[in-house]
Amino acid sequence: MKNVFSFLIVLVSLGLTAQNQAVAGGEKLVFTASYNMSGILNDLAQVTMETNTVNTSSSTLLHLKCTATTFSKWDSFFKIRDLYESYVSPTSITPYLYKRDIYEGGYVKKMEYKYDQKNHTVKSTKSKKRKDGTYWDEKKNIAIGANTKDLVATLYKLRTFDFSKATPGKSKTLTVIFDNQEEQVTFTFLGTETINTAIGKKNCYKLAIAINTSDVLKGTNDNLLWLTADDNKVPVYAKFKIAVGNGELRIKSASGLKN
Repeated sequence: MKNVFSFLIVLVSLGLTAQNQAVAGGEKLVFTASYNMSGILNDLAQVTMETNTVNTSSSTLLHLKCTATTFSKWDSFFKIRDLYESYVSPTSITPYLYKRDIYEGGYVKKMEYKYDQKNHTVKSTKSKKRKDGTYWDEKKNIAIGANTKDLVATLYKLRTFDFSKATPGKSKTLTVIFDNQEEQVTFTFLGTETINTAIGKKNCYKLAIAINTSDVLKGTNDNLLWLTADDNKVPVYAKFKIAVGNGELRIKSASGLKN
């Protein structure tokens, strides 16, 4: 079950880099997360993605905040209270600070990455809760690639790419750091498709997702993401398949869009 909600946070011309023209502070996207249990797709949780502008003593950053919370009727079965945050450059989505604070069925874990972009390193602090209620910490300095990003920054970075001239089959591989390990995530452009959503009928860019160095995601073209084919590139729908089942992420509302 932990893999399900980690993947949900991941969900949202592919060969081109781009400056951010899609996301600004004040955006709020709300999703319903569903999971297939005994052949029935059940609405389990609400996933919320929010942005706001933060001024520091030396710069202005974009704060990206993602939360996953099980609906109350499921809390007794498997309670989820997950928080993911990334502080990034508003123009390039380059991350400078990442925080993860999760509670999943009694499992408690915290992660923090402090990026040194000049030297391509991350100062990582991992905290886990023991059975007696106390925490143990593990600190590491990790070398990363020049373009490596955390989960949250990666999803928002994806929205900065120009898909308008992409051809079906074109792919882009991004490097994500998760649990102190770099993973290669490939997004393949499958074409455009018009779908009905809670925020209206939307023409969308359809992408397939694969994690090259992990067996978390299963199947070929079974893990899919739809982004609106406009300047905002809002993630409106996702489907995923993992070893223990499959599920969906459907947009419920969108406000504060940049364009």
